[in-house]
Parts: sequence; C-alpha cells; structure tokens
Amino acid sequence: MSRLTTLLCIVLLLAAPWPASAWGPLGHRLVARLAEYQLTPEARAEALRLLATERHASLADVATWADELRERDPDLGRRSSTWHYVNIGEHDCAYEAARDCRDGNCVVEAINAQAAILADPARSDAERLQALKFVVHFVGDVHQPLHAGFARDRGGNTFQVQHAGRGTNLHALWDTPVLRSRGLDETVHYWWLRITRPSVPAVEFSAVAPAQWAGEACRIVLQPGFYPDNRNVGDDYLRANLATAERQVQLGGIRLAELLNAKLARK
Repeated sequence: MSRLTTLLCIVLLLAAPWPASAWGPLGHRLVARLAEYQLTPEARAEALRLLATERHASLADVATWADELRERDPDLGRRSSTWHYVNIGEHDCAYEAARDCRDGNCVVEAINAQAAILADPARSDAERLQALKFVVHFVGDVHQPLHAGFARDRGGNTFQVQHAGRGTNLHALWDTPVLRSRGLDETVHYWWLRITRPSVPAVEFSAVAPAQWAGEACRIVLQPGFYPDNRNVGDDYLRANLATAERQVQLGGIRLAELLNAKLARK
C-alpha cells in the first residue's frame, strides 16, 4: 500500500465515529504493533514462534501482561514492581545505576536483563517468552515520561488534579486521557502513528540505550507546563501534550523493534 493510499484510508476512517480507548492498554498495544511491523523476517519468525507456545498471535497480545501480574502471579508481580520505572527527575535526568537502580531494580536495568535472557539460546522457551513479554512492556513504560520522573511525587502519582469533573493524578492523566484525546480506535490510531512515524536514524540496540531513553522521557517531565499550574486540568492540556505522547509511542515502537531485531537474530 502506497503512502498516499494509506493516508487516504486514514482520512476516511477518521470521518467515522470510533469508541475511545485508554492509554494504559492502548499505549502499550500501539508500541507493540508499531514494533512488530518493523521486525526483520528472522526476528518476527522467532517472536511469533515463542508467542505461539502460549497461543498468542502478536506482540500486542502480551503488551499488558506485566501490568496484570498482580492478579496472575502475585509473587512475580511483587518482585518486578520496581522494574516499571526509574526516578531521575531529581538528578536533572542523568542516570547513575549505583544511585538510581540498586540491585538492578528499575526499568533501565530490567530491560537489559530481560533482553539478555531473550537472546540466550540456552534458556528454555518459557524463560525466553517471559523475557519477551517483559521487554515489550518495559520499553513502552520507559517512554511514558512519568515512568522516569520524580521520586518525591512517585512519578506524578501523588500530584492530584481534577479532570472532567473527577479527581485523578498526573500519572493517570498521562496513562489514559492524553493519548485517548485523539478519540481513535486502536487500529485507526495505529495507522495514524505508522503513517506519521518520525524519521529517525536506524540505531543498533546497545546496553546504554535504555538509560538514554529514560533520560529523554525525563526531560519531557522537566519542560515548563508539564506540571499544570491549575490543578483543574482542561482538554487544552490534553491537546497541548498529545503530540508529545504520540511521538513517545512512535519512538517506543521503533526502539522495541531495534531491540528485538538484535536479540532475536540467529546466533
């Protein structure tokens, strides 16, 4: 399908009414879907082989698995609870493992640790599939700005705001209403993000990349206006931050693909 044809299809789809979706699942599934179409044939085949061992058909099928562990596997959920974020806002977004990630318990080191398991042919398929599920989710997490924010407000979780007549917090606002404010169905939103994908240089994944991603996300949190002066947040705040949220999802998809292309390559 040509770029023009795809764009015309999206325009037609945008003219129709679509139900809204939440960024919690939506954002993670979009990152996964954007990554999957950018996989090499070799990486895609191996990812799908691992997924099929639990009857999953796509990366999107497991994109929210790590958030569901509290119900599925409470012990693993507790052990992995700190792997979803890193607090570097107090340090001008400069990551230091010894200070910010004791014993490897943060999203930066969790990505690298799980990527290493995924790439290890000596590991069982079950171990590698679990690592794949973690990686798909954590790469999404590290691109949500407040997953790399301030410890003092727990990544915006204690920064209380009002939106649409309801009490919530800044983290939840970014998890759901900001990305949802475009008002698109998941599939339409996927095509919108795919056709408007930013042009970025291809970079081979390396162990320093997750820290760089976290630093980028953190710097968004430090921008003027990210923390609203008015705690009664209107739709203007959502619209003002939508492009940033969408770009982070797009970058998450690009970088997840880079990681999987490197780690699922045949040795």
